[in-house]
This record gives sequence, C-alpha cells and structure tokens, in this order.
Amino acid sequence: METGKVNPDQTLERNGIKNVGTVHYNLLEPALIEAAVKRDEGTLGEGGTFLVSTGKHTGRSPKDKFVVAEPSVEDSIWWENNPPMQPDAFARLHADMLAHVEGGELFVQDLYGGADPDHRLNVRVVTELAWHNLFIRHLLRRPELEELESFVPEFTIINCPSFKADPERHGCRSETVIALSFETKTILIGGTSYAGENKKSVFTLLNYLLPAKGVMPMHCSANHAKGDSDDVAVFFGLSGTGKTTLSADPGRILIGDDEHGWSDNGVFNFEGGCYAKTIDLNPEAEPEIYGTTKMFGTVIENMVFDPHTKALDFKDDSLTPNMRCAYPLDYISNASDTARGGMPRNIVMLTCDAFGVLPPIARLTPAQAMYHFLSGFTSKVAGTEKGVTEPSPTFSTCFGAPFMPRRPEVYGALLREKIAEHGATCWLVNTGWTGGAYGTGSRMPIRATRALLTAALTGKLDDAQYRRDENFGFEVPVAVAGVSDLLLDPRRTWDDKSAYDAQARKLAEMFAQNFAQYEAHVDDEVMQIAVTAA
Repeated sequence: METGKVNPDQTLERNGIKNVGTVHYNLLEPALIEAAVKRDEGTLGEGGTFLVSTGKHTGRSPKDKFVVAEPSVEDSIWWENNPPMQPDAFARLHADMLAHVEGGELFVQDLYGGADPDHRLNVRVVTELAWHNLFIRHLLRRPELEELESFVPEFTIINCPSFKADPERHGCRSETVIALSFETKTILIGGTSYAGENKKSVFTLLNYLLPAKGVMPMHCSANHAKGDSDDVAVFFGLSGTGKTTLSADPGRILIGDDEHGWSDNGVFNFEGGCYAKTIDLNPEAEPEIYGTTKMFGTVIENMVFDPHTKALDFKDDSLTPNMRCAYPLDYISNASDTARGGMPRNIVMLTCDAFGVLPPIARLTPAQAMYHFLSGFTSKVAGTEKGVTEPSPTFSTCFGAPFMPRRPEVYGALLREKIAEHGATCWLVNTGWTGGAYGTGSRMPIRATRALLTAALTGKLDDAQYRRDENFGFEVPVAVAGVSDLLLDPRRTWDDKSAYDAQARKLAEMFAQNFAQYEAHVDDEVMQIAVTAA
C-alpha cells in the first residue's frame, strides 16, 4: 500500500526496496505526528510538540561512521579520519538492510540540502520511524508540493534503527553503523535512533561535493544585519559552543544555525530548520528558541517531562545533557525568508575552553584565522557524542572534523582564499570557562558574550584599544562598554595567577603539538603563529 505524493518514476523500487508492507511518501507534519502517535513512537506534548526518547544513543556515534573505499574517491578521502568500509561489505550491509525492511512500514521524504539553487542537492530519506521523517522534514529544505511530481533524488539515506549490523559480516565496529557510498549514492544508518545522524550524513555529503565546485562548506551558524543582507556574520563551532544560541540574535536576521556554504553568490544555509540544545534553556536569555518548545510539530528529544501536564524540565539531564529540539527555520520570527546572504564581513570562531585560559574575544589576523581554523580547539560538551559525560578538551580541525571527508587543508585553503578575496574580519570567541578551569571556574556569561559580539559586528571594536596576548599573539580589547574589564583579561579572573600561567603554558604546548601535523601544508606566515603559540 502507498500513500502520499511522489514522482511515479521514483518510487522505492528505484532504490531496490521491494515487498514493503506500506510506504508513506512525503507526508506533511500533521500526518507524520498522527502516525508517530499511533505507532507509539513517543508522546504528544504541549502545543502539539512530539516528545521522544532515543534510547541508549543520545548523541552521534562517530566511531561507527564509515566511507566505502571505492576507486572514484580513493585518492580524495581523508582516510585517517574516515574509516574505510570495503565495497563487498557495504553490498552485504545494503542487501541485509533491504531484506530487513521487507513487509514493514516505511516513511519517505524527498528533500534537498542547499538554499542556493546553483548548489542544491536532492536527497531522499527513507526511515522506519515516522518521527525521524518529521525530524528530517524540519531539518532539510522542503520542495514545493508541485515539485514532488518531478523530484529526482541524487542520494538516498536509508535509516533502520531496528537493524543490528554484524561487524564480521559487514566490516564495521559494532551493531551501530553509518556507511556512505559515493558510487552507489547511498547512506545506510542502522542500530541507532539518534536523529542527528540523518542531518549530519547530508552535511558530510555536501562537505565532499562542494569543494570541487569552489564552494566552502562550513560547520557554522550565520546571520545578517536587519535591512542589509550583505552584512553577514558566520559562527564556526562544534555542538555546544553556542552556534545556535548566538546566531539567534533578535537584532539580526537568522540565515541558519548549523551548516552553510560560501559560494560566489554569498552564504547559504544547507538546512531548512534548527536543532537546538535545550539543557538550561532560559526564556529570558533565549526567548525565540524557548518558544519553539511549545510550537506544533517541534520534535523534543530526550527531555524529562511531567507525565500529566507535559511540562518540560530544562534542568533534568538524567536522560542526557544533549537534550534537543528540532523545528523548522520559520519558527524563529527573525529568520531569513531566503536562507541566503552576501559575503561574510565577520567570521567568528567559537571555542569552549575548558581550561579557562582564552579571553572571551580576540581579533585574529588572516594567518591567525587559518591557524585557529585548522586547530579547531574546543571542548566536547557532555552528551554531544556517546560516552562524553563532561567537557573534554579536544582539537577538531575546521571546527567539524567528524564531518570532513577531505583533508583539512582543502577546507583551510578555501577559507583563506575567500577571506583574502572579501576582506572579512576574524574573531576568536571563548564561550567556555572563566575564573578557573572546568570544576573551579564558571561558564562565560552569555550576556557578556552577546555584548562582545554585538560590539564586534557593529564595528564598535574597530577602533578599540587592544593588548597583545602573550601566549597566543592575538589582539584582545582592553575595554568594551557593558562588559567587565576584569572578564577581558583571563589571568585577572583567577585567584591563583601562577596556576593560570601554568595552565596557559600547557594549553599553548597542546596547540603546538597538535599543529605539527599541518606544518607541511601551510606557509611561513601561518607557521610563525604556531611558533608564537609554542
């Protein structure tokens, strides 16, 4: 049985999926919620939200992600970061997964990534769970209904949480698997109900395809000034560093919260929605995001709630600190209608420094920007990946290593070229700890971070007085209106100044050791930054 709207020449049989009991094509939000409730996949929440638990997988499983080692990509994949799966193992995995879904019920969404029509990628997402279909309908971009009759997918994702991979038979690591084949244009996801794997798989795809077209894919949020779509700011950062929160500035227009491209046409969102962390979500500090948690169709993941009133508990992280909500972009009142903007005037690199060493904001030269982009220093925040229970300092190159199929220098060179061509100003912003390291200090006040970013984006820091940081060489403003001068100098926030000095030296050494892997791929100016940090 089939329901919904689909190109008659592009039914699931074209994907090799046969003998399915029922297939639902491109259902809209009410029908998907109705199906999810009937199938007991979750609970209807306040305002028509949908409350779900993802079980043991409450974050991504990066160690279970593979790229198929096929001839067409053999020389261009960063294999040290993307474990290979042999083609015959993938073929067995594919066949076994298709056999697994026979006789069952499947949900299909035909969507696309990329708001720039010159760089759009059509993607079909096939899911076992109705709420996964609702999630990805929020997160990717939705064609007009009349487009569906002629829609042709370029890649297909098949997501079966109930399927358990066999490491020996399928060449993977565990029962959980995410496998990408560029030659069959297929992504297989099994053994995990965490919905974020769906959207990150599309991001990984675009991260491989776009650089060949001269387009810079970015793990970033983006916004632009009201009334000036050419005044664009992008915010690089890993999950938990503040990309979603800081880009949802009511004083600016939101382009998107997580994944973008930078082409000759400007900045464009890959997605059609947002996937925001909800732990400690504050209605006063983040009213727009908070408001979505009571709006129809928003998917609420892994949050504790009152069984009678369905009221959400934003502080209870007993299921996971990585509790989230997924909603369409237009649920944010100041979201862009086009999800596009001009060339970036400001580039912000967000880091969550668990050492409490870095200042809340610093201005970077182009060479320093290249250095910090390739370094990608931050802290993995609790819950964003399976097994991470407290902030853990890490270097994730390009602020998104888990999603980078190509070598980091490819993305670094693209970014530097575009910065040079368009003259963007670069900033390093620490949303981590101040007054001491994690466990001793406190998290950087969000109001201070917002004030500093506003000053940077509006040009108020252009003529400010700066001091040179003795550990990293970048410029730090001495005073900013509305922000404590004490906060701007991390050393002064520590009770034990000698302990700060030791911690700063330790972090600088970590930077230098990590950057050694890029020495053969950067010029003397960038290498000098590495020497200064050491």
